[in-house]
Amino acid sequence: MRTDLFDFALPEDRIALRPAHPRDAARLLVVRPNEAVEDRTMLDLPQLLRAGDALVVNDTKVIPASLHGRRIGRGDREPAIAATLIKRLDGSRWRALVRPAKRLAVGDVVRFGSEGRVCFLDQLDATVEAKGEAGEITFAFAFHGAVLDQALAERGDMPLPPYIASRRDTDEQDRTDYQTMFAREEGSVAAPTAGLHFTEAVIETLHTSGISVHRVTLHVGPGTFLPVKADDTSGHRMQAEWGTVSAETAAALNAARRAGGRIAAVGSTSLRLLESAAAEDGTLAAFCGETDLFITPGYRFRAVDAMLTNFHLPRSTLFMLVCAFSGLDVMQHAYAHAIECGYRFYSYGDACLLFRAS
Repeated sequence: MRTDLFDFALPEDRIALRPAHPRDAARLLVVRPNEAVEDRTMLDLPQLLRAGDALVVNDTKVIPASLHGRRIGRGDREPAIAATLIKRLDGSRWRALVRPAKRLAVGDVVRFGSEGRVCFLDQLDATVEAKGEAGEITFAFAFHGAVLDQALAERGDMPLPPYIASRRDTDEQDRTDYQTMFAREEGSVAAPTAGLHFTEAVIETLHTSGISVHRVTLHVGPGTFLPVKADDTSGHRMQAEWGTVSAETAAALNAARRAGGRIAAVGSTSLRLLESAAAEDGTLAAFCGETDLFITPGYRFRAVDAMLTNFHLPRSTLFMLVCAFSGLDVMQHAYAHAIECGYRFYSYGDACLLFRAS
């Protein structure tokens, strides 16, 4: 399909720079097949599902992957270097996106700073081991394992998406705001943002309403922010992300489906992982590995009946996914309604609850 079919204009003041407080105060746009959209809030979610439904959340944890430092050891000049860690390769090596990558060569050392923070370790140095395309650098850090993790936690910032980071500085509040209440398994460089809207009160009401909550893990990579640059969706390739669905979770979701319940995925990450773990008939099995599933209109959904998700960027793989789930015309209308009615967009914005088109 043509990529420009998924374009739309968004006023800049609709981009949320901070989340709603409390989290469950976020607005919720309900989109059902062949019905008018409905304006609700996250507190209404348990009423919008039914007893026997199964909600699936992503329990990945965002790491403070944004680092700032300087190149050292090559003359008097020490240019500033900004790095975002994107994939751990082993106990001391990370792949990272770097700006400006042209300032670094294989063998250079970058010293990452700790201005304004109390750090219990000495300076954090990393050697450039390899350079790839599009600014990718392989760093070999001076520390290893848990010691390296501590050093990164002390010096790193939360890797806010560029549409927020370009408009304000990251701060300590983001360490809480940009983490879901389900966060347990470290490994993401972006939050599974649909999960940001949950509170203990919402979870308790879901349980008392007979709606079960299940966990899967998909570590979100930086590709989640990237627009599709190809003119046609067939020319785009998703970056692979690692995830796991336990045998126990798969069995519980299969049992819920057999009993007449629906599976509702919280976020595109949970949805893509469940669809990757599903057989042709929708039966789920244990899954552990990488997925690069790219969902566009025409995809036949097998495992997921409803999804909770944020409002996404134009021409993004995420907007293409929701258009595949609910229909392109439906989502174009829903987004136009959201813009007109003042919904807040993107990672810190409001949410929508989509029920799958037949």
